[in-house]
Amino acid sequence: MAEHAGTSIPTVSKVLNGKTDVSDEMRARVLEAVHAVGYTRSPRRQVASGSSAPTDPAGAVAGPRSIDVVVGHLEGSWITRVLEGIEEEASDAGIDLTLSVARSDGSWIGRLLGRSTLGAIVVLVDMSPAELHALADAPVPVVIVDPGKRPPDGVSSVAATNWDGGRMAAEHLLALGHTRFGIIAGRPAHLYSSARVDGFTTALRSAGITVPPELIAHGDWDRETARVESARMLASERHRPTAIFACSDGMGLGVYDAALEAGLRVPGDLSVVGFDDLLEPAWATPPMTTIHQPIREMGAAAFGMLMQARRSSRISMARQPGIELQTRLVTRASTSPPR
Repeated sequence: MAEHAGTSIPTVSKVLNGKTDVSDEMRARVLEAVHAVGYTRSPRRQVASGSSAPTDPAGAVAGPRSIDVVVGHLEGSWITRVLEGIEEEASDAGIDLTLSVARSDGSWIGRLLGRSTLGAIVVLVDMSPAELHALADAPVPVVIVDPGKRPPDGVSSVAATNWDGGRMAAEHLLALGHTRFGIIAGRPAHLYSSARVDGFTTALRSAGITVPPELIAHGDWDRETARVESARMLASERHRPTAIFACSDGMGLGVYDAALEAGLRVPGDLSVVGFDDLLEPAWATPPMTTIHQPIREMGAAAFGMLMQARRSSRISMARQPGIELQTRLVTRASTSPPR
């Protein structure tokens, strides 16, 4: 593996053990080599298994009393809500949290591997295959909240029923009588975006309706990008959709912005459905119909899975499936029958 990475065995060892005296470029090369050759460690250090870790009389795991929470960013109320769910469960268990942001240089993985911790919860972090492989081989359990890519064996995950959420959005609009739709998706590479779009379009196909390619756009989870893409869809009165499904509430507000600029009323001229059920769209004018995602509960479930993983053997950890928490439709004032 050292030869594959073009470096020495001691340098590879430093990366795998989380040492910091390695350049970001060299760390990335080693992680890529680890992934390419399919390397896995010997059985995890015993601290990863509650079956051999020392416990106090109440049955709690002794040793480290904190977990790492790694987030992709700290912006918006989505991340705040999931952190609330994690913190509440951790506080009840007497466990501290160490919060860090995953910078694009990938150095966060080395720092994580080098710390003494009960485990890690990773939230909204875009990871390369090599980084996912490194997490799967970490000496402590790891749980990913809302993974953008399918996690490898050994890494558990918590998500929402994104496909069902997209389906419910479509069925709501179909029941109102809409037949012309637009879609503002997130990023093409994100599983949760593609699942929401697939659920939505599958329900439409069951009703004999297909969304033209020009009425499907990617808003990059950004309100301004969603505004621009929605404005393009709304520019042609002949082909203008009467309803738009936005794969996040933030992008749904971008659809609101585009409708206002075009002189269209929501919902009189355009119905809008978002996804997440955050506070901001509930305060919008009009309040936005959306798909509720149990974000706080996802954080709490991730903590529970992490603690369960510590009480499991390595084989059980590798087989622990991801879980999906149920989404539901929240009907407000942004949807109505088409004119």
